[in-house]
Amino acid sequence: MSLLDVIVLAILQGLAELLPVSSSAHVIVAEKLMGLDPSSPSMTLLLVMLHTGTMLAVIAYFWPRWRGTYFQNYAAFKKFAGLLMWATALTGAVGEVIIKIIEKTVLRDAPQAEIEELFSHLELIAPALAAGGVLILIAGIVEKRNPARNLADANDLNTRQAGLIGAVQGLCLPFRGFSRSGATISAGMLAGVAKARAETFSFALAVALTPPVVFREAMRLIHSLQAPRTADLAAAAFPSVVGAVLAFFAGLLALRWLSRWLERGRWYLFGIYCLAAAAGVAGLHHMGY
Repeated sequence: MSLLDVIVLAILQGLAELLPVSSSAHVIVAEKLMGLDPSSPSMTLLLVMLHTGTMLAVIAYFWPRWRGTYFQNYAAFKKFAGLLMWATALTGAVGEVIIKIIEKTVLRDAPQAEIEELFSHLELIAPALAAGGVLILIAGIVEKRNPARNLADANDLNTRQAGLIGAVQGLCLPFRGFSRSGATISAGMLAGVAKARAETFSFALAVALTPPVVFREAMRLIHSLQAPRTADLAAAAFPSVVGAVLAFFAGLLALRWLSRWLERGRWYLFGIYCLAAAAGVAGLHHMGY
């Protein structure tokens, strides 16, 4: 891929990652339009490294809020760490079970089948986008009908709510198009969590999830190379690092938009966009992409 391809994908990822519109779906569609293979190891590594860049943007943006909420004292940190580990464990369990089921059923006839083989299928991304859009719309409608419960951050997370958010995040792992942030924030809002608190915990979960995903894709890249050499790995990794840096700065720009719309009760608009995007992706698939 060219440096221009990396720049375009990095900016797109950085802007879309922190909005509940599925950055993965947008990046994969862009890759298809550019003639790239989204399921190849080098492209999946690039996608994960772009997520790494936006993860660092999340840390930079949310750190003051996390420090005041989760690190104000030992008791608050202990509770937060416990909920984070519980939710992350459910994410891994739910996601791994679904991935194995898909690999043993849908991909059973393919040699050395991996879930990444499905990442380039627009006919799967379209319904996933639509499902995410419907979930966001439902959460937005419930918020409009019950605005009082989201007026303050006093609503704290409990074990049930954190577990639900973690399990929903696990559902997002195998399906490109099913927005992770959209699904987890919406699930938290529907479970009675204040929307600002749901947003904060959702992105904390994303930070915890990204390192193992990066490791998985790095190992997939190494295993895909015949007798891997340092030069081979550097050639595949360098564009990903450049993309991560660009995605970091684009992500910072997008975060203000997300927080502003969430605070002003415009969450449902992201759901409408996801439904429109699903129709667009379905149209591209019909055209042969």
